[in-house]
Amino acid sequence: MSKTTYWVGFDLGGTKMMATVFDAKFKAIASDRRKTKGNLGVDTVLERIYKTIDEAVTKADISRKQLGGIGVGCPGPLNLDKGVVLEAPNLGWKNVPLKARLEKRFGCPALIANDVDAGTYGEYKFGAGQGARCLLGVFPGTGIGGACIYEGKVFRGRTGSCMEIGHFPIDPRGPVGGPGRYGSLESMTSRLAISAQAAQAVYRGQAPALQHLAGTHLEDIKSGTLALAIEQGDTIIEEIVRHSARVLGTTVAGVVNILAPDILVLGGGLVESMPYLYLEEVRVTIEKEAMPAYAKSLKVAAAKLGDNAGVLGAAALIADAAE
Repeated sequence: MSKTTYWVGFDLGGTKMMATVFDAKFKAIASDRRKTKGNLGVDTVLERIYKTIDEAVTKADISRKQLGGIGVGCPGPLNLDKGVVLEAPNLGWKNVPLKARLEKRFGCPALIANDVDAGTYGEYKFGAGQGARCLLGVFPGTGIGGACIYEGKVFRGRTGSCMEIGHFPIDPRGPVGGPGRYGSLESMTSRLAISAQAAQAVYRGQAPALQHLAGTHLEDIKSGTLALAIEQGDTIIEEIVRHSARVLGTTVAGVVNILAPDILVLGGGLVESMPYLYLEEVRVTIEKEAMPAYAKSLKVAAAKLGDNAGVLGAAALIADAAE
């Protein structure tokens, strides 16, 4: 690999986008970011993507000719072989050939990957999952994301990504989730699900700290707010979060019985805000619910890379593909 070759990792998240230029050793050289919130249409979002990458390249003081490739972590269902974003409701996208558009614009290879796959691959290459033969990543936040890296490769379907653990059916009598199905893991344990229960506790007068911090407004009851309410003594909020973590752990235990991973990496907004709570509850629940031999050989760790996991993973994926 040439010393003058650089890689771009791009994270096309739900409310923001970020491009980071890495050198051949994956040292970050420069970054740029923009907001993506709102249905802005295909061309508007694409122009923002182009501008974000261009700004990062300019800040890195390199030329487009030095780019070895661009890797992008995308939400929503994808055709990985063709590089097409099949649907991204938060962006107003359907059947957008992102790989082809990027290659035409920047004159270098491009690759798209599921955003959770990219983040988990980043943890596998550079973070908490290094050295794993089978790495399971689970990221509870606004939704619940999952991914698996098996013997150095992203575990995927024939044309698209898989490991959609958030849509795992738990209880048909449970609350309805985003896709309209009742009782999925996401509908029961995501940050939105926890916030809804927390708002009810506030309404009942059981959570005075959260009442002061956010009231009953769901948009204000974020992961950090929940953590602060627990610190300030709202025991009911702590029990709501712990129960959610135990439900998450029960589902993950089932996946552990199937995949026998050697490392489980937990990340996402909820874990970042309350790492000890989530690691404790998930670990203990897996020890109770998974097969003893699999539970004993499993390491449970918090993600290390934060917001950089996606861009690092996406850059590493395109670099590995180029080799």
